[in-house]
Amino acid sequence: MSEKGSARPDTPLRGYRERKLRAEGVLAGVTAMLGKGDIAVDLGANVGAVTEPLASTGASVFAFEPDPVAFAALARRVADRPNVEMINAAVGLAEGRVTLLRSVRFEDDPVAATVSSTVLSGKRDRDAAGTNDVEVRQVDLVAFLKGLIARHGRVAFLKMDIEGGELDLLPALSAAGLLDAIGYTVVETHQRKFPEKRKDFMRMRRQMSKLHSPLQLNLDWI
Repeated sequence: MSEKGSARPDTPLRGYRERKLRAEGVLAGVTAMLGKGDIAVDLGANVGAVTEPLASTGASVFAFEPDPVAFAALARRVADRPNVEMINAAVGLAEGRVTLLRSVRFEDDPVAATVSSTVLSGKRDRDAAGTNDVEVRQVDLVAFLKGLIARHGRVAFLKMDIEGGELDLLPALSAAGLLDAIGYTVVETHQRKFPEKRKDFMRMRRQMSKLHSPLQLNLDWI
């Protein structure tokens, strides 16, 4: 749940506020169940709107945020939390370096615009000139989660809001059996923001819904 601005009541996006309230209710339920000794992973932590309440439970939190601008804000917010490990990286199918594509509105408000930063091409509000794009580290998420689960036995909670990266990563996590080792996973899928890939997103959602119970995998986080 990133800290996005609310929509005007007279726009098609007014439903965002209702979805946000539902997400806040889900998060409240999750945090009520977490405690010391649990493991939580926040993919797309942005400035810490989810990382902070997760950390407040005493659980160990691994917070991934690729955008350096958002990561700096995240660090200011939770750097004093010894149970939070902040990782300034994107997540993908391989280790390496990738280009983080930023919003056309980045220069207007860099911190707010970081919620749109993505490694997947074809996003609706992408700055075609690439003026503010930046190269960032990418972590192999499958390998990371396998290592985490090997060390701790299970992950209690995973939140994924990675601006389109879920299109490839969710099927990969499912195929590797990793979603079955995670207590509860919530995902924001971004089919509305990638018009040319909308059918691919909807196909992925149908596939994941067939393979995983909504009690295990929530595809409607926001």
